[in-house]
Amino acid sequence: MISPATLALNPTRHNLPNICGFDSEINTLSNTGEKVFLNKTNLNLERIQSGFACALHMHQPTIPAGHDGALICNLQYMFEHPGEGDNHNAGPFVWCYSRMGDMIPQLVQEGCNPRIMLDYSGNLLWGLIQMGRNDVIDNLKRITLDPAYQPHVEWLGTMWSHAVVPSTPIPDIKLHIQAWRHYFASIFGVEALSRVKGFSPPEMGLPNHPDTLYQYVKALKECGYQWLLVQEHSVETPEGTPLPHDQKYIPNLLVATNSQGETISITALIKTQGSDTKLVAQMQPYYEAKGRVRQTLGGISIPSLVSQIADGENGGVMMNEFPRDFPRPWQEMRNGGPVAGFNGTEYLELISASGVSIEDYPRCQAVQQHKIWNLVHGDWEKVQSTIDHLKSTDHSFHIDGASWTNDLSWVRGYENVLEPMNLLSAKFHAKYDSSDPATVKSPQYLEALLYNLLLQTSCFRYWGQGVWTDYARLIYDRGMAMY
Repeated sequence: MISPATLALNPTRHNLPNICGFDSEINTLSNTGEKVFLNKTNLNLERIQSGFACALHMHQPTIPAGHDGALICNLQYMFEHPGEGDNHNAGPFVWCYSRMGDMIPQLVQEGCNPRIMLDYSGNLLWGLIQMGRNDVIDNLKRITLDPAYQPHVEWLGTMWSHAVVPSTPIPDIKLHIQAWRHYFASIFGVEALSRVKGFSPPEMGLPNHPDTLYQYVKALKECGYQWLLVQEHSVETPEGTPLPHDQKYIPNLLVATNSQGETISITALIKTQGSDTKLVAQMQPYYEAKGRVRQTLGGISIPSLVSQIADGENGGVMMNEFPRDFPRPWQEMRNGGPVAGFNGTEYLELISASGVSIEDYPRCQAVQQHKIWNLVHGDWEKVQSTIDHLKSTDHSFHIDGASWTNDLSWVRGYENVLEPMNLLSAKFHAKYDSSDPATVKSPQYLEALLYNLLLQTSCFRYWGQGVWTDYARLIYDRGMAMY
């Protein structure tokens, strides 16, 4: 039988990132069913009134801007062109990617009990490997693999190439999820991957098309994820109302029903408020948690949880204020008290051990879906016609999905990127069978998969028309040249 020791993967294969080929083996070895934090945590749930969980999101896109148009990390481009825009921040960005490997050990040595969740895109991890930044990788390995620091840090999975799920072709959603897991295991090992149970969607994107959401949740669960972060604006109650305020501070059960009437669900931790880096940079979740109280779930009293995520490097507050403000709550809580920091899986395992069942969680669904279900009434053949009807009669209705706020679309205005993206995806799936073990190990498949996933990087839309859409066109042309 294969073991984690015998599945030692190299981050680079055929001079490309090792993002496929051993998905089945990795999935088998990493989905052990063992608890991640329960036997290691030093938190006593009964003594805690409320808690907070903070995540840092890190990303740099891959762009065709190296020598002769080679694929390089945007971070490398920043170093090589320091006079352009804000590229002078390349050095501080690298420090941001590395510094938790210093800050967590320092706080632990001071007798503090810190917690942090980390979300690094596959692009960024590959970029650091490409640049030979072993100093950063080694710092991250320190807090990922050393038993002294491991209980304080939780990695979150994500889409490999920072694709926004609502506008990602459905067949590619699972490929992104698997590619990130594959690459993470190639750097940190399969055992470390077995502890990755939470998922952080790029741009907090949540699809609200019934079939896309269903396939998304299905892919997450098939890859071993137990929960995901969800932005409060992207979900609603089954009745179609915004979540009640207190409900945002306990786990929810996100329910997804497709156009065949099949239903699947996954635990969701609700990220409150919109995109505001100061929330984490200044450790506001800690101060918000001070005003929260215990809640009753399934007849059992549990601490409320304030969940937040922010860019870990982007903006002055993250570069300058976070290293000043991050240590303060942990130093204040050094002697205990009614507030504690958690990691997401740690919190969920603790409340489960106290007797709370997933079935006790309140339900939520993707925003705007109540309008569909109110007209379908269980007649699943009417789902698409109902969506078409609502699009033509209700100006506020859309199935573009939602992200940081419900009015931000990753679809409208980006047709010149989305159409090529869908064309390349169709070509890829017409030629390759991603379920065939021999196919996914071939260098041709690896390269084709890479171009397909790279074209779906959100930055090619987020940064507007111009050089970024030019980058997308180059990637598209190279991908199409393989067919």
